[in-house]
Amino acid sequence: MFDTLSSRLDKVFTSLRGRGRLTDADIDATAREIRVALLEADVALPVVRTFVAAVKERARGSEVSTSLNPAQQVIKVVNEELVAILGGGTATLRFAKTPPTVILLAGLQGTGKTTLAGKLGRWLKAQGHSPLLVAADLQRPNAVNQLQVVGARAGVEVYAPEPGNGIGDPVQVARDALGHARRHVFDVVVVDTAGRLGVDDELMRQAADIRDAVSPDEILFVLDAMIGQDAVATAGAFAEGVGFTGVVLTKLDGDARGGAALSVAQVTGRPIMFASTGEALDDFDVFHPERMASRILGMGDVLTLIEQAEKAFEVEQAEAMAAKMAASEFTLEDFLDQMLAVRKMGPIGNLLGMLPGMGQMKEQLAQVVDRDVDRVVAIIRSMTPAERQDPRILQASRKARVARGSGVTVTEVNQLLDRFAEARKMMRQMAGGMGLPGAMGRGKAASARKAPKKGKGANRKGNPAARAAQAKAQSQKSTGQDPFAPGSGLPGGLPDGMPDLAALMRGQGGPGGPPARGPRGGGR
Repeated sequence: MFDTLSSRLDKVFTSLRGRGRLTDADIDATAREIRVALLEADVALPVVRTFVAAVKERARGSEVSTSLNPAQQVIKVVNEELVAILGGGTATLRFAKTPPTVILLAGLQGTGKTTLAGKLGRWLKAQGHSPLLVAADLQRPNAVNQLQVVGARAGVEVYAPEPGNGIGDPVQVARDALGHARRHVFDVVVVDTAGRLGVDDELMRQAADIRDAVSPDEILFVLDAMIGQDAVATAGAFAEGVGFTGVVLTKLDGDARGGAALSVAQVTGRPIMFASTGEALDDFDVFHPERMASRILGMGDVLTLIEQAEKAFEVEQAEAMAAKMAASEFTLEDFLDQMLAVRKMGPIGNLLGMLPGMGQMKEQLAQVVDRDVDRVVAIIRSMTPAERQDPRILQASRKARVARGSGVTVTEVNQLLDRFAEARKMMRQMAGGMGLPGAMGRGKAASARKAPKKGKGANRKGNPAARAAQAKAQSQKSTGQDPFAPGSGLPGGLPDGMPDLAALMRGQGGPGGPPARGPRGGGR
């Protein structure tokens, strides 16, 4: 959603890098570009003014002027101010001292409140709570049935005594739900209320009546991040008419500019507590302002990536896999398990986008699609268990059978096998150089075996500079050192020779990669 804003800010910061000092003219020009970027992203004008004024004031202060790298210090200032307008810190739910804790969902129709109720219920259950969803939206057609379906998918019980579709009293349903929760030992009650297409007196009155009937511990305002500047006006109306303690942003996976959503915390003084990034029930998590600011500025979101990986990979499984890699026992069966676990973490392009520096590779990331992973999975699943354990037995006839079974060409099968062989070789080198479990002592032995000959008869360059480069390359090869690591002689950040990620996924190469895929049917 924030790709446009990220691109504009990246251009601003690119112009700053490499400057030894910043003049007042530089700061004014930077502030002007930041203002334009925020306004184009649909951020509310009062928020833009406050933000730009704070950045200019701090950029002219001692923390920047006395810095060894003023440009990086300005980026740091922008990051901190962006975190501030997003709410400052991560907000958490307040739970009642005496259960049940009551959470009231409010917002306009179409913002995704009902689906969000299921996502929140699933999240609460994963946190060790026993939530109850309450169908208090009795006006919208089939709203009650939708919540029952969502609740069943989330594995959360739904309290729905009325059929809805205009029948029943939502205030009474919400009141009765508290008694039901106490009798059946539910410690959290999530009340789904009705919405309207726009703010009106009837909507506010009903939401206020339900609020007064259940005395909620938290009132979450559900906001569609794609509605533009109306987001600020709607949030202000709900804050005045019903009041709320936190905001939930939905549809953050959309392609709208979304800047207005960034303004809500600053305008209303209420924190953004959760964010929904897709249709699946798992596309929901706590909102971390510092992580969102980091992603907007193209600095990645490694913490979120690690958390998603921890959910997808069991610790014992990861340790066993590391041991297999170190012992050169990593097979296509293991590779298949890893691919399926990665698929559970979400869209591949989104995962790669969380890595620092990937903001500069938006075009390549846009080409990385999940069906590239699905194609690899299909190829491996078309092999027999013996073939997955030992790919060397895959001769021409076997490869043709695998290609037919997975709907690809023999060339694509060959490319996958070549990439897997290279990956396993690299894992073995890394294990030897980094001391992974099961590789103790292997690194030195491998280095000794592969050390270049010295003295008479050694195949060494005559030119001293070339000889030094050859020795360094041999050292990196024997120790498994990452050639892109700091101190390797390559420029910092992502090198120009970084392979095309999308092409690698599809088997079309990159530097040193396999050849491009031929016409369909080739190699059969």
